[in-house]
Amino acid sequence: MADARLEQLAGGRLGPLLLRYSWPALVSMALNSLYTVVDRVFIGKFGSVADPSLCSHVLAGLSLSFPLLMAVAAFGVMIGVGSASMISIRLGEGRLGEAEKLLGQCVALKLAMAAFAPLLFFFARDIYAVLGGAKVSPVALDAAACYTRTLAFSLVFSHLAFGMSACMRAEGAPAESMKCMIVGFGANFVLDPLFIWAFQAVGPVRDFFGAENAGLAGAAWATNVAMFLSCAKAMSYYARGRSSVRLRASAVRIWRGSFGRVLAIGLSPFLHQIVGAAAALSLNASLAIWAADELDATRQVAVAGMFSTVVIVFLMPIMGMQQGLAPILGYGWGARRFDRVRDALSIGLKLTGAVCFAVFAAVMVFARPICWCLADAGTDGLIDTAARVIRLSNCLVFCIFVNITATTYYQSIGRPAYAIGLSFMRQGLCLIPCIWLLPLAFQGDPVAAIWAATPASDLLACVATIPFLAREWRFLGRVAGKAKARWMRAAAAAPPAA
Repeated sequence: MADARLEQLAGGRLGPLLLRYSWPALVSMALNSLYTVVDRVFIGKFGSVADPSLCSHVLAGLSLSFPLLMAVAAFGVMIGVGSASMISIRLGEGRLGEAEKLLGQCVALKLAMAAFAPLLFFFARDIYAVLGGAKVSPVALDAAACYTRTLAFSLVFSHLAFGMSACMRAEGAPAESMKCMIVGFGANFVLDPLFIWAFQAVGPVRDFFGAENAGLAGAAWATNVAMFLSCAKAMSYYARGRSSVRLRASAVRIWRGSFGRVLAIGLSPFLHQIVGAAAALSLNASLAIWAADELDATRQVAVAGMFSTVVIVFLMPIMGMQQGLAPILGYGWGARRFDRVRDALSIGLKLTGAVCFAVFAAVMVFARPICWCLADAGTDGLIDTAARVIRLSNCLVFCIFVNITATTYYQSIGRPAYAIGLSFMRQGLCLIPCIWLLPLAFQGDPVAAIWAATPASDLLACVATIPFLAREWRFLGRVAGKAKARWMRAAAAAPPAA
């Protein structure tokens, strides 16, 4: 079975192969991100049943927690993606032993990182108060601190589960990776409403966390249990011994020969996520600065959390497509099949572009029903405000397929410098400056100008990425043509068959 998967990567038809790899990766990525989304949906609708007026404050707390959680997760992404990309390349080169070392190193790095990250969470409230939350309500700050501190208990399990899932996809087992995510998401989906209700209904628990934070703490503990189950499922896959790349206890260590390369390749998605966290932090802080008062600041930061939730949901098909494309590009590059790399890049651009346009259409048409799912209907003005913001901020989302696909290409073929530059461009060079500069330029309605920063950055990043992608396209055409000419000369010089 393992050899058959590698044969498919080497010579399978690209269209069906990309779809075969993309849909399990899509489901895995979607389920991964839906941990947070499910929490926000259930908390927004049922997390403050006793007092619906607290909905904006609780959602603002979740929005404040998002940048810190995203920054911590970025380190796991760097290790997981870097290890997975290197495993794909080593398998393409036929170096199975090196691939097994990379898997063991991935586990070792995840364990080391998860041991230190929770220390940061105990200073969460002070961090939120300094970084963008000074103008929001104290209830929102307390909610943010409660949520992040509770999630600290599951960090080791979440990082191991997501890292091993990425390595499964790299060796050609996307369905197994998907199963890990299904187990965790299913548990979270079932336990979330149960724990939210129980933590609010049971007096001692409610008193321990506080009436306004009890539902929030219940959602966080549901996530903790789900992460443990997902990690256990991932471990069981490697324990059964059916994987192409074996997880050996002797390999669980840092390997000096590959450690730097893994971090270099993983630096692109790491910076992408870190810059995304900085962009979310900038959005919260800028909205708080330009909002009229504490109530308006709390509402705007709550809308920022709803906006980020919508972005997570609708970007998942796009990112799932990239996860399916990455091992095909990496294996083809490692095997020096440049014609296959070029064809895979072409199909990836077309399908990602189609998905981006579908996302744009869905957001424009269904913005208000989507927002209704994320907040209590009795919260004054929150749903209407969020619907207007989501339409404005996503009006040019169909442009991002160029930048995202180009970043995936460079990351997959082991050229991290280009991938880092492109991933940094959209949010670091375009979005964050627009968030801070546009309200200064349009002080008549500075809050609307802040929300217009996202479509402005989408367009700028698309235009700036096209020259890089066009140059690489010409390069692949040249090297693929030379390889085909050598093959034809060798075929002509071969003696005729008897």
